[in-house]
Amino acid sequence: MNDEARDPFEPLNRHIFAVNQAIDVALVRPIASTYREVMPAEIKKAVNNFLNYLKSPVILANDLLQGEWKRAGETTERFFYNTLALGLVDVATHIPFHDEDFGQTLAVWGIAEGPYLVLPLIGPSNPRDGIGIAVDWFIDPVYWISVNNQWDGLIYGRTAARVITARVDTIPATDDLERTSLDYYAAIRDIYRQRRADEIRNRATRPTPRVFFDQYRALIIQEQPQPAVTN
Repeated sequence: MNDEARDPFEPLNRHIFAVNQAIDVALVRPIASTYREVMPAEIKKAVNNFLNYLKSPVILANDLLQGEWKRAGETTERFFYNTLALGLVDVATHIPFHDEDFGQTLAVWGIAEGPYLVLPLIGPSNPRDGIGIAVDWFIDPVYWISVNNQWDGLIYGRTAARVITARVDTIPATDDLERTSLDYYAAIRDIYRQRRADEIRNRATRPTPRVFFDQYRALIIQEQPQPAVTN
């Protein structure tokens, strides 16, 4: 598929991309860089574990909607074990972590992704994934518990933590890509599409929150050897 067909709104997308980049340079990257350098590794690991733990109900819902019964069982088992550690320690390392979102669920149901979009703050997306983000927020019990109890700080804090932790791991990758690519926008677009295709096929990717500045998450694909298929 040529660029015009897959990115019909490129001029507008590039403008939004530039605004997102400006926000990143002015705010997100400096905070993430400081967090990366100053925060002890044990605390960073605990924060990542807790964010993954909080997302477990959404992952489980999408496992079930996709008919992935084995993966749903793994998500449930991980949630049970990690609840014993208040979500701060991953005591279920013997069970593989996987991420799922409603955008992937729609893809499994046969819904086409539609044209490439760059959303303000969120970054690379498409109509299917944009709907997926909204549905994931709607079915997230943490969101509703926070709203019903007026725990606004939990919502804002979790969102900020997702942004910063997603950015921390990608600082070297984005710096290198921006320095070496002829067209940084096009490079991010291609990586995003490749990463989403891998996730829909349930290929192994490094678990990170899919929220805000998604172009950075797109860069931290960690390919794992796929098991050999035997007859």
